[in-house]
Amino acid sequence: MFHQISSTLLENKRLSIPLLSASATSPTSSISSNSRSTSNEVDESPRDSGHFELQDHVKCRSPCVPFSGSFSYRSLAVLSGHVGSVSCLALCGEFILSASQGKDIIVWQQPDLRPFTKFGQGDGSVKALVTVGNKVFTAHQDSRIRVWKVSRRSENVFRLVDTLPTTKDYLGKFMKQSNYVQTRRHHKRLWIEHADSISCLAFYNGLIYSGSWDKTLKVWRISDLKCIESIKAHDDAINGLVAGNGIVYSASADGKIKAWGKEGKSSHCLKGILEGHKDVSLNSVIVSEDGRWVYGGGSDGFVMGWQGSCGDVQNQIESWKLVCETKAHQMAVLSMCLMGEMLCSGSADKSIGIWKREAFGKLCKVGIISGHEGPVKCLQASPNTVGGGFMLYSGGLDKSLRVWWVPKPSNNRAEETTEEKSIILC
Repeated sequence: MFHQISSTLLENKRLSIPLLSASATSPTSSISSNSRSTSNEVDESPRDSGHFELQDHVKCRSPCVPFSGSFSYRSLAVLSGHVGSVSCLALCGEFILSASQGKDIIVWQQPDLRPFTKFGQGDGSVKALVTVGNKVFTAHQDSRIRVWKVSRRSENVFRLVDTLPTTKDYLGKFMKQSNYVQTRRHHKRLWIEHADSISCLAFYNGLIYSGSWDKTLKVWRISDLKCIESIKAHDDAINGLVAGNGIVYSASADGKIKAWGKEGKSSHCLKGILEGHKDVSLNSVIVSEDGRWVYGGGSDGFVMGWQGSCGDVQNQIESWKLVCETKAHQMAVLSMCLMGEMLCSGSADKSIGIWKREAFGKLCKVGIISGHEGPVKCLQASPNTVGGGFMLYSGGLDKSLRVWWVPKPSNNRAEETTEEKSIILC
């Protein structure tokens, strides 16, 4: 079913981590519909990027594709089993979670990448995943968020424990007319409800953030699963969310990335707007670990980068400067992830770009990974260093989850050759 990682590498780098890590791993991006879709419709196309046809046959073996004659990116595994396109990924302790538009979430056991279990079938197409402690939050096409508890003590390892908004939250608000907002003509909903598909999730400091095609950003408190804020954030669908250094960034089909922050116990307020290209949808957003660099992926194939400047008093980002405009792909950038100084971009052109962040936020092209037979919808990098590089997981519209080893860039050919020997393509 898939290629094996070399036994030597597994023995040396075998993961010794608990069932769930303390920190959350969120999806790097999601995409909006190409037209005004309702929650009951399924549209896989990113806004303004055209439609894609799924291939009838998914190969179980992808080729090594060299770049500039330096080295080959090797596909360590091609994992199949989803009934729909892979929409999002998350690392969950010893597991890798992959969700699809076919409503199923498959749990893969690390490090041998065997299927462990499935959950979530029949609960609406899954658009985003985030893990927090011993909980998994999943966002769905039906505009709801589902909460799963992870425990080895029961037969059902991933058990549904609640749906957001919770029944308690509903009962506390549905009687007051002031709690209702206009969503469409002659149609109102409680402000705690999303009115369309939830496209992305992010976690930060005890809060879950959800972005939707209904243009709103909602804030949920993990301790009691209560919706505490609803922000009319954009003029079009929200496609991606990321949180870092006290700031939450939302990327939208309106061509903007907006930064949201709060001071103390106050509500979130707009901290700044990062302008992309005119009439170009922004499909994904990522932020560096120190919060100083923000990158957005657009439907025109560009990756744009902004540098933030910190204030002297509160050490918070106050302004942003566009420092990078890189034509990364021939078609839309659908997903991105960061691993240290390495940036990975997944595209509708079926390729994955590997970039190195250099001085002043500029991006230097390291290589291209090919192998997917459909657009690359989601990317997730493992924080564990393996053989001088890192593991990269990619999901696509070809219904497959693929695993890659990405070496760190080096000018020393001998060093690259040594690292390559640690990986065996069966």
